[in-house]
Amino acid sequence: MRPGASPAEASVATTTKKTVSAEHSNLLQTLVNLWPYMWPSDRPDLKMRVVWASVFLLISKIVLLLVPYFFKWATDALNNKPDAVGLLPTFLLGAVMLVLAYNGARILQAGLNQLRDALFASVGQYAVRQLAYRTFVHLHRLSLRFHLERRTGGLSRVIERGTKGIETIVRFTILNSVPTFIEFLLTAAVFWQGYGLQYLLVTAVTVWLYIWFTVRASDWRISIRRSMNDSDTEANTKAIDSLLNFETVKYFGNEEMEARRFDQSMERYEKSATQVWTSLGWLNFGQALIFGVGMAIMMAMSALAVQRGEQTVGDFVFINAMLIQLAIPLNFIGFVYREIRQGLTDIEQMFDLLEVEQEVQDKPGAVELAVADGAISFKDVHFAYDPARPILKGISFEVPAGKTVAVVGPSGAGKSTLSRLLYRFYDVQEGAITIDGQDVRDVTQKSLRKVIGMVPQDTVLFNDTIAYNIRYGRPGASDEEVTAAAEAAQIGTFIRHLPDGFKAMVGERGLKLSGGEKQRVAIARTILKSPPILILDEATSALDTRTEQEIQAALDVVSKNRTTLVIAHRLSTVISADEIIVLKDGVIAERGTHGELMQRDDGLYASMWNRQREAVQAEERLKQVRESDDLGIVTRGVPAAE
Repeated sequence: MRPGASPAEASVATTTKKTVSAEHSNLLQTLVNLWPYMWPSDRPDLKMRVVWASVFLLISKIVLLLVPYFFKWATDALNNKPDAVGLLPTFLLGAVMLVLAYNGARILQAGLNQLRDALFASVGQYAVRQLAYRTFVHLHRLSLRFHLERRTGGLSRVIERGTKGIETIVRFTILNSVPTFIEFLLTAAVFWQGYGLQYLLVTAVTVWLYIWFTVRASDWRISIRRSMNDSDTEANTKAIDSLLNFETVKYFGNEEMEARRFDQSMERYEKSATQVWTSLGWLNFGQALIFGVGMAIMMAMSALAVQRGEQTVGDFVFINAMLIQLAIPLNFIGFVYREIRQGLTDIEQMFDLLEVEQEVQDKPGAVELAVADGAISFKDVHFAYDPARPILKGISFEVPAGKTVAVVGPSGAGKSTLSRLLYRFYDVQEGAITIDGQDVRDVTQKSLRKVIGMVPQDTVLFNDTIAYNIRYGRPGASDEEVTAAAEAAQIGTFIRHLPDGFKAMVGERGLKLSGGEKQRVAIARTILKSPPILILDEATSALDTRTEQEIQAALDVVSKNRTTLVIAHRLSTVISADEIIVLKDGVIAERGTHGELMQRDDGLYASMWNRQREAVQAEERLKQVRESDDLGIVTRGVPAAE
């Protein structure tokens, strides 16, 4: 399966508790999903590596089967009862030569195993990379709704465990399960032919009890493993969430509370992990008990046969060597089953992620968006995040090509929802949104987002250099173009005064920069992208008045001759808009220019303008009083209040 393939159409709901039948059905589906990674159809060279690795493994099993025979023949030779006459050349019948052949076979078998592992290493690592890549691509294709409802820490933990589990499952499933089964059959055939049906029956019963106990005990341990994984995910989620909100934790002095919440999760992890190791001890003891009883029975049968003269000491040694040799794949089968089950548990959530459907998908045959003028039209748009709470209730307006239309209104009126719908983070439920007459649902998302630039209120930057964050608008841009974009955004002087200039790191989410500096970087990024359509979503609402004026000047430069949709809280930033749309409760309450709306004394826009103006005037008066007080302290040496 090629990386980035389309996600599965069926979505599997993740549940906390499952019945046994449902659990095994899910495991089977996971194995089916894993098959393309086990047998990569797009890499014939890797498939040949799998084939050759399997061939060498089978040869090693045959060589391993000869090891007990050489041991038996060497023992009989030391007792002057050579048992290999007619099977081996004369020069190999001596005890010393048989001992050398015995050890040579063991060395050859070990070498073949290592050759198998070397051949398969690239197959396992390619499978890990392919699954991780596909998961990463799929996560970026999922809707904004999905990411808003997930925790980043828990999501990263799921991916981490899943990519680690895939290599184990692929390796054990392809190269060990079938060859080990063949080894069981060969061992059973040897016992049946050489020593009779009773030895075969004891071997079969021992193997069956061993596997039955291993499967039952491992199934019991899986539920404990799931609990441990859940606790681990919860602890990691809380740790990352706390560190991402480092400043907030410090603001409220809640370090101890965060540490306590993290420790509570780790306490649950500690209990589950302890149970995992304790249950492993019981599993290993039960396996040793079952195999020990089976070996004791067969060794007693062989000892009695030796006393009766029916077998030689070499036969006794051979049976013992075969049983010890059989213990290795038996123990390995238990290990393989446990690892596969635990690995499936680890990647189960990852495949659930891959099976989550894209809420917003390109239609079959979707075409590239062709932008001539960039005119935007909202036609009777209805939308709700939750069906019980409609957000937009039939919104209709146009943003003419090259013009600026502002949307204002109280919080919760649906202003930012308009930008999300235009970007197709969500699809409208009724009505349509068009650009130059083309419904945004009929064009590819990539071509749509290519022609739209966004300057958001909360600018989150990558933890990289300033140059990287500006160049993110157009990754192929030259250094000269990056510098020109920074100058146009009025941040060039600031960058030049930094010790590292454009190579300065901005920190996690850009926390090393101020709000105004981050906004300027966002503006520079959009200038570099140079889109025909621009969205300014509350781009200055979180800034102080002076910074707002500076940023607004930069935004005016960016929006010149571009179709611009401004979503604003501060009305002072939209005075020059060609049209102002006032939203209230999901409908258009008023519309017009600033002057027209201000003429309506009892209008919503006029009342909002007056309240904001009064708030600004009160802030200015308070500032003047503070400056007067400070001046009094400086000039008279006594507080102004005195």
